[in-house]
Amino acid sequence: MSFARTASEVLRPDDIAPAKSFRLARRLVKRPVAVVAIVIIIIIYGAGIFAPLVAPYGFNKTDFDDRFASPSLEHPLGTDRLGRDTLSRLIWSAQTTVIISAAAVVTGSLVFGVTAGLISGYFGGRTDAVIMRIADTLFSVPTILLLLIINSTMKGRVDALFRDIENFLGTDWIVSSGLPSYFLVFGALAIFGWVGMARLVRSQVLSLKQSAFVTSAEASGASTKRILFQHLLPNVANLLIVALTLSLGAAAVAEVGLTFLGIGVQPPHPSFGVMIFESAGVTNVREHPQLLLFPAAVISALMLSFNLLGDVLTEEMSPRRR
Repeated sequence: MSFARTASEVLRPDDIAPAKSFRLARRLVKRPVAVVAIVIIIIIYGAGIFAPLVAPYGFNKTDFDDRFASPSLEHPLGTDRLGRDTLSRLIWSAQTTVIISAAAVVTGSLVFGVTAGLISGYFGGRTDAVIMRIADTLFSVPTILLLLIINSTMKGRVDALFRDIENFLGTDWIVSSGLPSYFLVFGALAIFGWVGMARLVRSQVLSLKQSAFVTSAEASGASTKRILFQHLLPNVANLLIVALTLSLGAAAVAEVGLTFLGIGVQPPHPSFGVMIFESAGVTNVREHPQLLLFPAAVISALMLSFNLLGDVLTEEMSPRRR
């Protein structure tokens, strides 16, 4: 996942303060596109977070006597081939998207990417060369190929690991909850998700480390950790806002794509990719197109919202706006 297209145009690095953040929020409220995008994201992510409370049925509750039911009060969006409530499946699938996209972005982009970018840009030299060569290697290899390899070689080991955890804790719900699949998918996405973020942060730090405030901090004896995370990091925060916004959308779509290809979250656990895969047959498309349309529409709306919000943030935070 690369975010250089949008985030590289972000505001000058020293321009961040609570008052400016408040002004940015006020400007966003005046942009209808941004408001609509934020509302859609909140609805979809909110439904996922509170799925146990708002979903009318369980994600795998079947009723074979009510297969392919039309929309009704009991089933507002109808049912699928197994009699499962479509609306409930969408809500539970949103939960999967929330878990995987948030975990992938936090571990990959935010933790690994930002840290690697700060270290690479500040220290330079061999440290920079090693980190950037690792990034270039990951960026040059086809992502799908590596994900297939990771899935085929690690899936059994991850399942065995979580079974061992179950035995240690004396429980039996961890594997059945689909946690191993979630862990494998967001872990694989995190491995590749840090590259774009690291490059962006590095490019900003390369210019910032010659600034007066960094020189002053070094002269006063500030530790490297303090310089990186209390001086440099706050000054790339505006860049991170846009990049993380795009990262969430990219991770959500990547999870759906991987699941559709059979290397992501596995049935019967809910996912937009699973719903699209199960409804993608020619017969289903002809006779029950809504089963494909609903999950495709939700994930399309989510991705479009993240992209539109990212574009608005880039425009509002650009130095040209001031």
